[in-house]
Amino acid sequence: MQKQRGFTLIEIAIVLVIIGLLLGGILKGQELITSARVRNIITQQDGIKAAYYAFQDRFRALPGDYSGANAFANIRGIHDATVGGNGNGVVQDVTGATETVLAWTHLSQAGFITGSYNATTATPAANATFAPTNPYNAIIQLQYDSVYQGAASDRTNLKTGNQIPVGILAEIDRKIDDGRANLGNFRFSAFNGGVTAPTDTKCFDGTSGDWKATSDENNCGATSLF
Repeated sequence: MQKQRGFTLIEIAIVLVIIGLLLGGILKGQELITSARVRNIITQQDGIKAAYYAFQDRFRALPGDYSGANAFANIRGIHDATVGGNGNGVVQDVTGATETVLAWTHLSQAGFITGSYNATTATPAANATFAPTNPYNAIIQLQYDSVYQGAASDRTNLKTGNQIPVGILAEIDRKIDDGRANLGNFRFSAFNGGVTAPTDTKCFDGTSGDWKATSDENNCGATSLF
């Protein structure tokens, strides 16, 4: 009868080292994925803001707010003189013109952003056909309003869209602003660009203003104030 023997200390140590390396690799991989998503959203926001200012510089008007007649005359991809806003100097939905959606048509058809958002009416629906989305498939919005935390008045702002994990937004805020969800130029927004609107109490602490970065909340949103 052959005698069974157990593992030696060296064999156990080797197994533990291998397990440690595997766990380390998994954690590092998750960290890289998070960093990539953070960079993706920051790059998207920066690109759209640059496009907004470039459009304003070229046409002396704002995307979405640009009148349909002028857009038809000056933007090659606009084929209907009604596809424009009221020209009052802010991007804001008005009767007969969904300026927050028309903004993407004006920007893309003028060549300032990638994609081919091509609304054919002045009141297009706010969906992914006529507006860009964030990496979590929620619609982004450019608007003059006060749908952001700590709002004192209406301001032009670029919403990230929701359905974003709170930890991602916390990292973005630390990188580009003050790390607070209710202060600075990057703040929590309850804008609903997806299926369900985000809840402020699930995304940040109302007393400290800190994002609840260690929670498992996956439906948060923010905005960049201009």
